[in-house]
Amino acid sequence: MPEELYNRKLWNRAALMTVATTLMLSLMGQPLWCKCGSWIPWSWDIWSSHNSQHLFDPYTASHVLHGVIFCGMLYWLPRSVSESTRLLAAVALECGWEILENSPLIIERYRESTMALDYFGDSVMNSLADILACIVGYGIAWRLRAVKSVIFSVATELILVFWIRDCLTLNVLMLIWPIEVIKQWQMVLTS
Repeated sequence: MPEELYNRKLWNRAALMTVATTLMLSLMGQPLWCKCGSWIPWSWDIWSSHNSQHLFDPYTASHVLHGVIFCGMLYWLPRSVSESTRLLAAVALECGWEILENSPLIIERYRESTMALDYFGDSVMNSLADILACIVGYGIAWRLRAVKSVIFSVATELILVFWIRDCLTLNVLMLIWPIEVIKQWQMVLTS
């Protein structure tokens, strides 16, 4: 990583954006943590009420891929844009997504168009972990560069498809343009 990414000011700004996002999510009514009372940091069952309520779940991998994608997109900015500015832009994009993802509009869209029938949004702590996962993904992409990042992304997507019958690509597709056959295939796991 370039020396500028070890700058305290950069990480203070990223932390400030993250804190502002978590405060916004709290004001939007998202719970701080899973209402179940269990403090286990992960939930691997996407069909339970624990999904998106603990720190980590299968969709954490999708947020890692957000970081990979943002790194790739921001690579095309002029060379005069510093690496720390690019990273902050990635954090800002992820924070924006977390707020949008937990808005009534997107929550309802997920519930009507995807396999997430009982989705009520993320807990604040899950969103915090998703932002951190994006930063990790950005770092992975920065280290791997283009070709290896694509291989990493495809491998991650395939693992998710075989594990939970969902992945970032399917998630975006079903959110924007739902396909009933895909939804039925995904729902087989609930039977």
